[in-house]
Amino acid sequence: MPNLAPEGELQLVPIGDFTTEAGATIQDAHIAYQRWGQFRGDPKGDNNILVVEHALTGDSNAAEWWSGAIGPGKALDTDTWCVICTNVIGSCYGSTGPASTHPDGAAWGSRFPALSVRDQVRAERTLFTQLGIHRVHAIMGGSMGGARTLEWTLLYPESVGYACVMAVSARASAWQIGIQEAQIYAIVRDPNWHGGDYYSTGTSPDEGLAAARRIAHLTYRGELEIDERFGTSAQEGENPLGPYREHDQRFAVQSYLDYQGQKLVKRFDAGAYVTLTEAMNRHDIGRGRGGLNKALHSSTVPTMIVGVDTDILYPYHQQEHMSRNLGNLLGMHKLSSPVGHDAFLVEARQMDNILRNFIALTSA
Repeated sequence: MPNLAPEGELQLVPIGDFTTEAGATIQDAHIAYQRWGQFRGDPKGDNNILVVEHALTGDSNAAEWWSGAIGPGKALDTDTWCVICTNVIGSCYGSTGPASTHPDGAAWGSRFPALSVRDQVRAERTLFTQLGIHRVHAIMGGSMGGARTLEWTLLYPESVGYACVMAVSARASAWQIGIQEAQIYAIVRDPNWHGGDYYSTGTSPDEGLAAARRIAHLTYRGELEIDERFGTSAQEGENPLGPYREHDQRFAVQSYLDYQGQKLVKRFDAGAYVTLTEAMNRHDIGRGRGGLNKALHSSTVPTMIVGVDTDILYPYHQQEHMSRNLGNLLGMHKLSSPVGHDAFLVEARQMDNILRNFIALTSA
């Protein structure tokens, strides 16, 4: 039987020295995870494990950030299923990342290597092996979590029964790399970045991280939703239409983006943001597999694809492309929402229907 953490508790598991596909080594790496529900079945065969993969700035507490989906009686019913969510390597919520302590006692900082999505999945697979789990019933995730889910089906098809890939593409497009590189640039040009070694300086690149989040958040939400909420309204008590431009006289949407930037600064590490964003820039399932379509066609794991009709970051045509070329398509769903990319986190009713359908298909 697998040795799992107490329900809901964060546990850090050592996975040893981890070498990236580019050849760099992370010494004494750890992966954090949480689980809900009791394990049943064979850890090497049929069992009730559902793995949930978080998005870029998410963490392992999926029961909180996906509360509409996980719990007793919900789509991912923890009375029936054992739900596990890891914190991706390179992050700042328990797993080893740039802010973690290097074996020499200082922070990893600039010494922390670049990662790919494949590296993230390989580290996660090592965690499951350490836990005594060699096969799971299903894996699902959106955005960066969707990229990891897709890579799982190609790297370790023998370990995955089913997959649900949401709001992501089979590779990063030039537009996605461009918008993500603009976010990285905002951080590394902050004077407090110090080449990534700011952890011992008493300062951090907060302005750069906040600017990166402003850029990113506009790609996470839909143009229709943003315009309906804010339009050209001024922030209450401010006048952005004065004779001269003043930074503290804002449109309402500026205030909203400022808030989103500061909110992330309070909970996330800039070094981890750069590392994980770079990993998404490197996302390409076709690399080394004969190209995109050949890689998709080679997939043997029954996979459901979910897209959002107003997604700016990962437009719906990218999910359509995957569905047309996957070797074992389980189904295709469209989330209709003005919210945009984040709809898979926000549209609880639609996601409930999609996930219940997914679970039903995997249990047929």
